[in-house]
Amino acid sequence: MAARFKLQPIQGLILNLLLISFGLLATLHKDTRNSKDWYGNIYREGDLMLIKVDEPLIKKAKSFKSNGFVEAIIRQDSVIACNGKILLYFSKDGDKTNSAGPQLQYGDKILINKNLQKIKNSGNPGAFNYERYAAFQQIFHNVFLKEKDWIKTGEPAPNLFNRFIFNARDNILSILRKHINSGKDELGIAQALLIGYTNDLDRDLVQAYSNTGVVHIIAISGMHLALIYLLLVQVFGKIPLLNRSKLLQVLLILSCLWLFSLLTGASASVLRAAVMFSFITVGTNLKKRSSIYNSLAASAFVMLCYNPFFLWDVGFQLSYLAVVSIIVFQQTVYNCWHIKNKWIEKVWELAAVSLSAQVLTFPVCIYYFHQFPNFFLLTNIIAVPLSSVILYVEIGLVALSPIPVVAPFIGKIVTWLVWLMNQVVLWVNKIPFAVWEGIPSTVLSTCLLYGVTIGFSAWFIKKNRRMFGAALVCFLAFVMVSIYKNWQIKTQQKLIVYNISQHRAIDFINGNDFNFIGDSVLLQDLMLQNFNLKPARIALQVENRGAVLKNLFHNGSFYQFNNKKILLIDGPISFDTISQKTAVDIIIISKNPAIKITQLAKVFSCGQYIFDASNSLWKIDKWQKECEELHLRSYSVPERGAFVLDVRE
Repeated sequence: MAARFKLQPIQGLILNLLLISFGLLATLHKDTRNSKDWYGNIYREGDLMLIKVDEPLIKKAKSFKSNGFVEAIIRQDSVIACNGKILLYFSKDGDKTNSAGPQLQYGDKILINKNLQKIKNSGNPGAFNYERYAAFQQIFHNVFLKEKDWIKTGEPAPNLFNRFIFNARDNILSILRKHINSGKDELGIAQALLIGYTNDLDRDLVQAYSNTGVVHIIAISGMHLALIYLLLVQVFGKIPLLNRSKLLQVLLILSCLWLFSLLTGASASVLRAAVMFSFITVGTNLKKRSSIYNSLAASAFVMLCYNPFFLWDVGFQLSYLAVVSIIVFQQTVYNCWHIKNKWIEKVWELAAVSLSAQVLTFPVCIYYFHQFPNFFLLTNIIAVPLSSVILYVEIGLVALSPIPVVAPFIGKIVTWLVWLMNQVVLWVNKIPFAVWEGIPSTVLSTCLLYGVTIGFSAWFIKKNRRMFGAALVCFLAFVMVSIYKNWQIKTQQKLIVYNISQHRAIDFINGNDFNFIGDSVLLQDLMLQNFNLKPARIALQVENRGAVLKNLFHNGSFYQFNNKKILLIDGPISFDTISQKTAVDIIIISKNPAIKITQLAKVFSCGQYIFDASNSLWKIDKWQKECEELHLRSYSVPERGAFVLDVRE
């Protein structure tokens, strides 16, 4: 007996090591860069590339976007077979494009004559790591194509199943567009709610859904698949011929679930739900009831075997955390309030689900999104049941669309219901303090917050005093980390030259205050602000724009920030003959001025030249070559990311 207990820890260690080894091998295998046939290991500048258009084109503000799949590289007279994903951007200019985009469809093959560009981050503080995100999708390069850069060649060679999925998706969208035509907001939400199509969504409306804590409604998730699953069980269970054959029911339910998952884009959260419901469906019909935790663990294992990079997917993380949180905490939260009225009890039951889902998801939401919806409970109580009804009615609209009289009537019902849900969301969003924004978060603070949450939860549910003590320790550490971070914020003094394509953006930061020098459009375009400036200001906790900085002095194009002398050049300047050079620490060149570094070097003694993202790339290359010849330090913001300088004395 003693020997058996001695072996158990060793067996557990061996099992963990085997799982870790398997995970590493799966990750290495999934990383396409480790394949000798990956185009990135073969490609040289100047090569021609044969690329298959791997999805229908998506219209963007200044281009049309699509995923491409590299099939061959053509170098001189040789054709080298290869593979790998790539992002394609087609310019809206040229004869081959029109308002509907280039005359390309899924499966078409094009020959391109344009050098690839590596996907890079902006380098702005706190910015979304797009390079890593794309790498997890096995995409490492993009290419921007004008009319002269590509030609269509050969016949399309699509995957027939993929073509079926794309065609079915287009047919569903055409049905919705035909019968929901009273407003863009209603159509956009209806499309997102049914099949996850988000291209027609209004940005401000999406932000309102995020601020009120119901963005999961328009981001296809496990909730949608659960509703589909319940509908399928009810429908197939009542059809006379099907209710006699359990095997046929299972096959039909699984087929419909996976078809819906593929129609919605097969995101990590949807795949998680599809795999889990597949286990539940098979187990239920085999009369083998397994633990929900086993089903969750099995679905996670299967998904990570298929793609280990799902582990870093936000949707994957939130999906599993929400389900586990509901399973663990829902009954405890529900039992906190005993209600006799059955209708109020139903509302409280829904509220308990929403509250319990937040327990394990809010630290991750704060880490990624830096905000918390204060009225999420109110919005979810109304929007979740309403969205469920809308989903079922939309399915009815698609199913009955061939009937001329019925389809328009159902379309009006969908339109009205979506309008009602939008009004509820917008109303809650307008309530003062509806959202707590600008919450700073790091990996360490998130881990400590989980320690506090799990510790207090275990104490509350299991009355575990040790966990209460652990929660107090984590809380104390969290407070100390926050105090240290606040001290850093109060003493910070930074100069930031942001990397925003075709725009100038500079922040002088002193503590929580900052002065912004840049294009006025950046103060008006919320999308540019949210993507480029807001993450940095949240990370650095600056909030008072336009405050008077005591250590910043300004005279024309000259700035002095602490002991740093800065010259901003954004236009042509005259060069007079001088006897002594003017000493400056930094010269920031912006807006493509017609100047030469050799001229500046005769007038200024400068420690470093900064070329911001408002300049043309060819000009920056020219200026950098001049700097190299004169042995001067230079920094290209478009190439190396945002320039950040600590100017504390």
